[in-house]
Amino acid sequence: MRIRKKTPKPSARRPPLYFVGYRGAAPATDELKTWYEREYGGPLTIRHEAGSAESWQATHGPWSAHVVMPLPMSHVADVMKQLAWEHDVMGAVAPSLTSPRDMPDTILFAARLAKGLTLLTQGTAHDITTNQYVNPSDWQDRPLTHFVADDHIPIMQGDDEQSHRTWCYTLGLSKFGVDELEIFLPPGLPDQPIRDLLRETADELTRTGQSPKVGSHIRVGLLGQSIEIANHRTAAPAGRMLSFREIRPLPSG
Repeated sequence: MRIRKKTPKPSARRPPLYFVGYRGAAPATDELKTWYEREYGGPLTIRHEAGSAESWQATHGPWSAHVVMPLPMSHVADVMKQLAWEHDVMGAVAPSLTSPRDMPDTILFAARLAKGLTLLTQGTAHDITTNQYVNPSDWQDRPLTHFVADDHIPIMQGDDEQSHRTWCYTLGLSKFGVDELEIFLPPGLPDQPIRDLLRETADELTRTGQSPKVGSHIRVGLLGQSIEIANHRTAAPAGRMLSFREIRPLPSG
């Protein structure tokens, strides 16, 4: 009887956060271990899954992630065409399931692994949620020494042409199992205060791990700004349908 080689692929329970495109051979796990421990301490433990040298589990303390390097072309040929990059092969990094309380550090751990694999291969990481491409030089602005919401949740801006408003929104909160945030403002108004409010609210939600109900009020930021959760809807600004909660600042006092 012919023994079929086990096909490596990320578990359906752990959707990948990053694809990593590269040329040539994947780095040895010892190379990643050496790089990681030099940057972030250790120990980093890497365990290959039975029957698949390309699929392995990485663990540092309480945090773990699943890595496949490379993914089989039969699974990713269409995805690589959509990404339109000039890499021959690609891998994936997916955080393990964890509690909402531990999600920020687990997301940080997965990003560290994606960074290491990008640097070791001189390839390109693709943040699937934010649809952002991260080259080796781009990681220099993200030391990832500790969790910073801005590293994982960019604040984006677009136009709500139908209502003639400016649309500011987060892109990345869904990594934490939380709905994205959005806020609308009339054209011409400065957007920096709104961006700051979105950033502070996103930081709060990564800590609680829950999407607040429509109509609820929460306080965020060092100044304790009160906001209302005004609406809930879906939209696809990065090509993937996501849930959004609209927030509105409440007058102080």
